[in-house]
Amino acid sequence: MIYPSIDELLKRVDSKYTLVIAAAKRGRQLREGATPVIECSSRKEVTIGLHEINEGKIELEPPSHGGHSG
Repeated sequence: MIYPSIDELLKRVDSKYTLVIAAAKRGRQLREGATPVIECSSRKEVTIGLHEINEGKIELEPPSHGGHSG
C-alpha cells in the first residue's frame, strides 16, 4: 500500500497534474538543501515532498500553463 494514498493527496490539490508538479518541485528543493518541514522515515526527496503535501505543511503554487520555463 502506498502512503500517502493518491486519494488522500488529491484532497489537497485540484488535479494529478498539480500533484506531480508540486511533488517534483518540492523534491528538487529538498535535494538542493531545503530543510524538510516534517519527520519522515523516507530519504527520498519526492516521497518527503508528498508527505509534506499530504499534511498541508507546504504552500502549493498553481502550475503555470503555457510553456516550459526551465
